[in-house]
Amino acid sequence: MTDIKPVLAVVGRPNVGKSQLVNRVLGRREAVVQDKPGVTRDRVSYDANWNGRDFVIVDTGGWVSDADGMAAQIAEQAEMAIGAADAVLFVVDATVGITDEDEAVVRVLRRSGKPVVLAANKVDDQRLEAEAAAMWNLGLGEPFPVSALHGRGSGDLLDAVMEALPEAPEASYEEVGGPRRIAIVGKPNVGKSSLLNKLSGQQRSVVDNVSGTTVDPVDELVELGGEVYRFIDTAGLRRRVKEASGHEYYASLRTQQAIERAEVCVVVIDASETISDQDLKILSMVEDAGKAMVIAYNKWDLTDDERRRYLEREVERDIHAFSWAPHVNISALTGRNVDKLKKAMDAALEGWETRVTTGNLNAFLGRVAAAHPHPVRSGKQPRILFGTQAQACPPTFVLFTSGQMDPQYTRFVERRLREEFGFVGSPVNVEVRAREKRKR
Repeated sequence: MTDIKPVLAVVGRPNVGKSQLVNRVLGRREAVVQDKPGVTRDRVSYDANWNGRDFVIVDTGGWVSDADGMAAQIAEQAEMAIGAADAVLFVVDATVGITDEDEAVVRVLRRSGKPVVLAANKVDDQRLEAEAAAMWNLGLGEPFPVSALHGRGSGDLLDAVMEALPEAPEASYEEVGGPRRIAIVGKPNVGKSSLLNKLSGQQRSVVDNVSGTTVDPVDELVELGGEVYRFIDTAGLRRRVKEASGHEYYASLRTQQAIERAEVCVVVIDASETISDQDLKILSMVEDAGKAMVIAYNKWDLTDDERRRYLEREVERDIHAFSWAPHVNISALTGRNVDKLKKAMDAALEGWETRVTTGNLNAFLGRVAAAHPHPVRSGKQPRILFGTQAQACPPTFVLFTSGQMDPQYTRFVERRLREEFGFVGSPVNVEVRAREKRKR
């Protein structure tokens, strides 16, 4: 299981050097830096490492100076970033001193209870140390004097950041033998929170008819048929992460992490509306992450005969590539067929964990190759020499061959693997390793 990297949000008012400090942490020029406020408009995340520890650093931008309500605007943006982070790096300009905007962010930080590291930036030499010390007055503890421009003090700052970030975030969810982890994913307003509420039998998640109500994943232990599952209700994914604003960006970041944390993902699609590109994107995200998958067509109570006929055509046309995933027609509102989700999830988990012995696999490959040999290419016909299952969760097979194989033939082998061994509800990966040509 992939470890979930802790998230560090870099917050502060415009032009204090957030992006420059992010570049200093990364050791490369990634974030756009310009000597005017508001250059960073998208929230951008980067993988970072300090002293062997991996973490995600999020550069928060888009706080364009505005004469009206600047402090409120900054506080709102900061609240979004802080809510999704494991720790916060608050950047202030030591040469300017404490401003009203800084105070607005501090109030949000205090309410959040999140660990905060205070960076007093633009301390380019020792003469400015006194200005940095004045930042004690913010009441956030020791200010770390740094120069994002020259790198001065960045080592001490990063050491403090490492102390603030959790060592192994959400490690309890990764324990072997714990409840099976189920992520409920889908675009906004398809009924994910309603489904979790129906499953748990209580009003656990906030439900509103406005899309995007859920921002942070909410975990809930739910007993279904005598077995306990850990459900992760995730915020709806918008069309493009980079176009998302404020809380939408952090929601999508957390949703991607929830998919990584999960063993099986229930992808909720609104049956009453046309299947969208975003629905297909989320299905692909789950497949690419190698997770087991169940498709839940929700709001079935809102569909009439005509809509169901159209839906059938849309599924045949658009969802055909995911036909391996079991699907259930449900209504989270009325509870219709919600009890059938357990059977579908268990089937998907079983397919995801399936192992095929090397003997059975090679006997199967021999039969397939004999009945449907690879086409001859440039006078040569690649052969499958040997196959093995490299891993389960998801099932991944490695084929050792006498030469490179056409992608179409590899997909054909994958289809036949499914027909023979099942793998219901799970992606299947087939990798080809062609034998190197002998040197003369």
